[in-house]
Amino acid sequence: MRRLALSVAVLLLAGGIATPAEAQGCPRLRVPGAQYQVIACLDDLTTAGTVGSGHTNPADYAGLTHAGLPQQSGVPGVQLDGYFPDSSHTNTNHGWNHDAQFVIRLPEKWNGGLVVAGSPGVRAQYANDRAISDWVLAKGYAYAATDKGNTGANFFTDGVRPGDAIVEWNQRTTQLTLAARAVVAQRYGRPPREVVAAGISNGGYLVRWQLENHPELYTRGVDLEGTLWTVQGPNLFTFLPPAIKGYEQQSAARIVAAGFDPRSDFLWDYHYAVYWKLTQRIYTAELDPAYTGSEADYDYAARPAAQQAVRRIALTGRIGRPLTTIHGTLDSLLPISQDSDVYAGMVRRAGRARLFAYQRVEAGNHVDGLVDAHPDRLVPLVPLLQQAIAR
Repeated sequence: MRRLALSVAVLLLAGGIATPAEAQGCPRLRVPGAQYQVIACLDDLTTAGTVGSGHTNPADYAGLTHAGLPQQSGVPGVQLDGYFPDSSHTNTNHGWNHDAQFVIRLPEKWNGGLVVAGSPGVRAQYANDRAISDWVLAKGYAYAATDKGNTGANFFTDGVRPGDAIVEWNQRTTQLTLAARAVVAQRYGRPPREVVAAGISNGGYLVRWQLENHPELYTRGVDLEGTLWTVQGPNLFTFLPPAIKGYEQQSAARIVAAGFDPRSDFLWDYHYAVYWKLTQRIYTAELDPAYTGSEADYDYAARPAAQQAVRRIALTGRIGRPLTTIHGTLDSLLPISQDSDVYAGMVRRAGRARLFAYQRVEAGNHVDGLVDAHPDRLVPLVPLLQQAIAR
């Protein structure tokens, strides 16, 4: 008989409380620092089970994987959902309307590892469920993910100073890693033998930042097309405005000069309509809120306040743990020539080349969902990410 999911809200009070779920077999677990948590014993922690049980949100991961990605299933275990104290309310998952939400999944058959992920883009905590969580759970890893502390196209409304929202992304990832390590030790009676930081796009940026700033928390990291922020450039502000202007002027040469591969031109209509202008707009609102001009006319070199804000979140290349970076040559949001090629050089100049493995993937784009629309021109990257995480 299929076991029903048992869930119970647990308010973290001094001394703790017994719960019905614990009484019926769920282990007594507490997420350090959480303001609120819910524990559930599930027959299947993968999306094959959690979609039906309500323990994921498919909207969080829509479009990030291609239709041909194999579905993992049949991983029983414990799931903890909840949130850390926070004052912003952009994440509406579970009707909580509370940011700093997290999910921690603990399979019954544990291989001794833990994978920690931050959400890509400005998505919420379940964004990696198909791309990362399903795969690593099936391999026996415990898994934890954060919404980064703010979500959605208005993420920039969180914080006071320019850059505060993105600074919080890094802080929330560190916070969750510490908490997840503790929960793993509670559940299995010993700490994880390895802790892998993993992520896509903005989630990949988090991996790089964590390995540069908190290498003591991780064994290694894997990033897929992590966002690159450098003070002098390149960064989003140096290549998106000229690409936008080139598109609006119907000048392919301008787009190529901005760093985009000319062979990716079949993707530019979609990226202009969906990504380029919106991305430029919301990150300007976060890092240079005084700017009032158009996206195409933005001149980062003439915006010292923006450069100061970027300094707060910039990468250095000084990784302290092994890192694998994967990036597609036809990426039409974060062009490889302006991102991972540059980061590889930063790592090398920082004297950390021995810790860095770089995989440039011919015909890979930024999101695997577009593989379904162009199966003869694009290859999926998520399978490579999965293999690099659970090698």
